[in-house]
Amino acid sequence: MRGLGPALTARRLFPLRLPPRPPRPAGPRVSSGAAAAAAGAPERAMDELLRRAVPATPAYELREKTPAPAEGQCADFVSFYGGLAEAAERADLLSRLARGFGVDHGQVAEQSAGVLQLREQPREAAVLLQAEDRLRYALVPRYRGLFHHISKLDGGVRFLVRLRADLLEAQALKLLEGPHVREMNGVLKAMLSEWFSSGFLSLERVTWHSPCEVLQKISESEAVHPVKNWMDMKRRVGPYRRCYFFSHCTTPEEPLIVLHVALTGDISNNIQAIVKECPPSETEDRSKISAAIFYSISLTQPGLQGVELGTVLVKRVLKELQKEFPHLGTFSSLSPIPGFTKWLLGLLSSQGKEHGRSELFTDAECKEISEITGGPINETLKVLLSSSEWIKSEKLVRALQAPLMRLCAWYLFGEKHRGFALNPVANFHLQNGAVIWRVNWMADVSLKGITGSCGLMVNYRYYPAETATNSTSYLCSKNIKASEQVLSLVAQFQKNSKL
Repeated sequence: MRGLGPALTARRLFPLRLPPRPPRPAGPRVSSGAAAAAAGAPERAMDELLRRAVPATPAYELREKTPAPAEGQCADFVSFYGGLAEAAERADLLSRLARGFGVDHGQVAEQSAGVLQLREQPREAAVLLQAEDRLRYALVPRYRGLFHHISKLDGGVRFLVRLRADLLEAQALKLLEGPHVREMNGVLKAMLSEWFSSGFLSLERVTWHSPCEVLQKISESEAVHPVKNWMDMKRRVGPYRRCYFFSHCTTPEEPLIVLHVALTGDISNNIQAIVKECPPSETEDRSKISAAIFYSISLTQPGLQGVELGTVLVKRVLKELQKEFPHLGTFSSLSPIPGFTKWLLGLLSSQGKEHGRSELFTDAECKEISEITGGPINETLKVLLSSSEWIKSEKLVRALQAPLMRLCAWYLFGEKHRGFALNPVANFHLQNGAVIWRVNWMADVSLKGITGSCGLMVNYRYYPAETATNSTSYLCSKNIKASEQVLSLVAQFQKNSKL
């Protein structure tokens, strides 16, 4: 996992969206001639660099006795890579690394045959376990050694986070493709997941008295509900608001992922009331606080996409709020629904082609909407819903409320990808153990809210005593827990829509 709710593409978790690419960090500073060679980044220079920088895999018997490669070899790679200005050049180097320095498949085949042979013969357990360990050792790609040694350099982990961001960007741009690249991405993601596990993370609260650099980074990373100015930022960290972020032990006060919370009297059904409404006073009246609304979470480092920071952050913040407000019992998100409009437009197109008429609306709804728009419902709605102009018609807004509410409920509850919720924000919260609690009409009337999800938003509610059970049920059995309102809308969809 912007807004409350991975991709998780390289997007925020709620949904997962990312800030513009920051200037490239310098990385570890070690003097080397590699940077000069990178000027043209010829293929021969890349191959020579990788031959020197990627450590050879020592024999199994010498795995703990072979000295680490000289620091300069890893620094050469960092310096060379940092000198590549073009995305295509970086993609070329990463492609060569993934394809030429992965697993030795001959060794894997040999060790696999040895394990199979031992399983067919009665041998001591120790012999079989050692053979399996040899196989496990053979399955480690060579480039993992390079990443491991780079991580030990000053600034090395930060460099690898940036490198993975480049890798993901190159894949999105189709500059890098294929199983070798996907495998290298998986290896690097697993390493980052270890380095950024909860034990190495610090939870920090942001206030108006936090360092200016932190406030600036928080402001720049917020793209779901953009911060307009410093007064807006002051409100978001002031009374009746909380803002938290995770930093890593190696980079204190450097936000990795940021969560914004509104402290309210009830579960909010409108985002404008949260991001635009001024808090009522400079001091909080604790008696007026009965609900905590998670309304935005932002991953500030694209290279950490897929590393489970968001899940841990939500759980840590929930506990932090319970300590600060022991009486607080209501926890919920107010989340956007990225992809809903796109999904709906696709349905309108397919329905029109296959049936020549709409099967998403009742006859009465079709008649009412056609009378308002003055045209065939499918084609007219495709045009209208592609922009934000339709909300200017009060009649059309009223006519669309019932059908779009049930269509949205079905999109969240019924549309699946490999058995899990298709919507990435829904999937994130359901994995955390939340309940799809309420679909809200005209909850985000900003341009992004109208064009992205027809103005709809959803509350995912967290019941602390039930989150573990709900999470296990969803992950293991793919069961989605929803409120009566959501299930009622789903039932209406199943009754009125002929899909």
